[in-house]
Amino acid sequence: MLLPRVALRGALRARPWRAVGLCWKHVSSLKVANEPILAFTQGSPERDALQKALKELKGRTEAIPCVVGDEEVWTSDVQYQVSPFNHGHKVAKFCYADKALLHRAIEAALAARKEWDLKPVADRAQVFLKAADMLSGPRRAEILAKTMVGQGFVAAISPFNFTAIGGNLAGAPALMGNVVLWKPSDTAMLASYAVYRILREAGLPPNIIQFVPADGPTFGDTVTSSEHLCGINFTGSVPIWALQGQVFGSFSRIRKWLEHAHSSPSLTVLAGGQCDDSVGYFVEPCIIESKDPQDPIMKEEIFGPVLTVYVYPDDKYKETLRLVDSTTSYGLTGAVFAQDKDVVREATEMLRNAAGNFYINDKSTGSVSRCIFLEINRAVFSTGTNDKPGGPHYILRWTSPQVIKETHKPLGDWRYPYMQ
Repeated sequence: MLLPRVALRGALRARPWRAVGLCWKHVSSLKVANEPILAFTQGSPERDALQKALKELKGRTEAIPCVVGDEEVWTSDVQYQVSPFNHGHKVAKFCYADKALLHRAIEAALAARKEWDLKPVADRAQVFLKAADMLSGPRRAEILAKTMVGQGFVAAISPFNFTAIGGNLAGAPALMGNVVLWKPSDTAMLASYAVYRILREAGLPPNIIQFVPADGPTFGDTVTSSEHLCGINFTGSVPIWALQGQVFGSFSRIRKWLEHAHSSPSLTVLAGGQCDDSVGYFVEPCIIESKDPQDPIMKEEIFGPVLTVYVYPDDKYKETLRLVDSTTSYGLTGAVFAQDKDVVREATEMLRNAAGNFYINDKSTGSVSRCIFLEINRAVFSTGTNDKPGGPHYILRWTSPQVIKETHKPLGDWRYPYMQ
């Protein structure tokens, strides 16, 4: 029922707070539900589908071009992604984009930016919701198999060891209206390209995400020299960012840490400690005990199945918390196990800045992506800015707020009162 304007005005005066509440009530049409975790047990449909997909990929080499807009481009700098457990199997053939092609990609992205940014966010979201349905449904086995076979504008640089985060690093800025240049890891090229193709099949316009494999220095120099670069979304090691192109998590680097563990007088290898690269890059899971909490192996990132343990004295709990807080320059993930609430509270307070993901009486997992912007993370720790996908702080990184004031009463005078 419509009320006369006078009656409506009176109702608003009589119940101002209720009226305001009604005005701002919001009901979302998007239903959010957690996806069930599949166990991949013997005889399960998901395990059978995965084994079938792996069989189809065995012995096959997929050709992966650079993609600028709708155009597939090949350059003369051809590279290969090999299977980590069988050097003889080239799972993907791809090429590096040169500077000229990267500049073309930037220009194509910028040309599409305005129209994409003006689309309602709900329309943009539909592309990614459809892609999510495809990834969790009919294309799940394909993506898993391709992961197992081998592991202005925003620059998205995704890692080798986290296939799902590749789509996030490129997709989150695009969802918020940005255009993106996506540089995937050389050793996750096959799975990254499959995710890119699914985004396109889901309706992503051609120039929103440019798929441009490139060597680190060429990509880094080109994007950072562009005046149109507004952000960099990056997950990887500190050396990758500092050196732009060093392959982190490499077999040789892990082997050096194992050699250090075997030779250091303060370290004892309790289990594992062997490695072999004759056929594939195999590293035996290794547990090391350290008598020195300041040993380099306690302070550096390794990116391998190597766990170093320091058993602290019972009467040195506070001192140990201070060690955790000050010993390393990294602060991604941490956990504390205790039944005493005061002990938990003390750890939570003292380790406030020691870990972006902090667990209490739970397993210490779940490293999620970080953003690095043009100011390059001035935080104390070298792990990132602690923006977590799924939360508002992460998604707001990719927006540019604008304040708008609109007056519905025409201005009678341009002068301020003091100018009268």
